[in-house]
Amino acid sequence: MIVVMSKFATESDVKAVTDRLVADGFQVHVSTGVERTVIGVIGEETERVVRLSSMQAVDQVMPVRRPYKLVSREFHPDNSVVRVGNVQFGGERVVVIAGPCAVESREQVMQAADFVHGLGIPVLRGGAYKPRTSPYSFQGMGVEGLKILAEARDRYGLMVVTEAVDRESLHHVQEWADLIQIGARNMQNFELLKAVGQVRKPVLLKRGLSATVDEWLMAAEYIAAHGNTDIILCERGIRTYETKTRNTLDLSVVPVVKQLSHLPVIIDPSHSTGQWNWVTPMARAAVAAGADGLIIEAHPNPAEALSDGPQSLNFPHLAELFESVDRIAQVIGRSV
Repeated sequence: MIVVMSKFATESDVKAVTDRLVADGFQVHVSTGVERTVIGVIGEETERVVRLSSMQAVDQVMPVRRPYKLVSREFHPDNSVVRVGNVQFGGERVVVIAGPCAVESREQVMQAADFVHGLGIPVLRGGAYKPRTSPYSFQGMGVEGLKILAEARDRYGLMVVTEAVDRESLHHVQEWADLIQIGARNMQNFELLKAVGQVRKPVLLKRGLSATVDEWLMAAEYIAAHGNTDIILCERGIRTYETKTRNTLDLSVVPVVKQLSHLPVIIDPSHSTGQWNWVTPMARAAVAAGADGLIIEAHPNPAEALSDGPQSLNFPHLAELFESVDRIAQVIGRSV
C-alpha cells in the first residue's frame, strides 16, 4: 500500500502516520519528494492502512499494483541517486565505468587504472572472480585480485567494482570493493541476493541472459527487501535467436525501467555486442536513450586478454568512446 500525504502535511503529520503504522506491525518506507511525501507500507491486514485516509494530513491511500514494492516508482516517485563514494549514479552525470574483464596481473590493472584515471573516468572495473562458461577458462585471481584492485583504487583515487559469485566471495568482495556486482548468471541466485541485501555497500545488478524486466526488478526487490536499497540496474544484453552479436542489447529497457522503477539504469555494451568495434556506437545510443551510466571493458592489449579480449577496447579506442559519449550527453543536458 501507498499513503500519499497532503502537500500541506508537516513533519509531525508524517511522523504521526509512520508511528501508527509501525505500532500496527507494518514496515514503513518514507519517500520525501519535491511536492509531497509518499509512505510505502508493507504488511498484512491492509484495511488498517486504508483507515488512514480519514486523517486530515493524508491525501489518499492506494494499493501498489506491481509485484515488486520497494523498487517500484509507485513506492518512490522520485529518481534514486546511488552513491558509490563520491560518485553518484542517477544524477546529472552519466557515470562511465571502465577496466579489464578480469584481473590478470598487478601490472595490467595499474596500466588500466592509470589510463582510466587520466581520462577522468571515476570507477574501475575488474573481475577477481570469473564465472566462465567453460570450466577450463581462466577463473580469476580471487582475493589476490581484490587486493590489486584495492591498491589501484588507493593510488589513483578510483572507486572499484567487482563481482561476487557466491557467499564466500561476497565476504571478500565487500571488504575490498566499493561496489558489489551481481552478474547475469547469478541474477536469480536468491540466496546470494538475500546475502547481498544484508551488506551495507551499493550493488550493481546485471540482468539475466533470459530474464524479463519484471524478473529483473523482482531480483532487485530481493536485495531491497533484505535491507539494501542502494541498487544500480545494468542491462548487458539478452539471449535471442540472433547470432551476429554475442547477445541482443535491449536499449528499450532504459525508458521502460525508468517508468517502472526509481533505480538508476546503466548499460553494458561490451557483453551485449561481443565485438570491440560495435561497443562505441551502442554506448552512444545508450546515453542518448537516457542511461545513467556505462560499463566498458578495456585492456592494455586485448589480443592477449585472458577473458573477453574480442569485446575489449584498447586504450585509444576507450578515449574515443569517452569523448564521443560526452558529446552525446551534452546534447541531452548531461555530462560524463
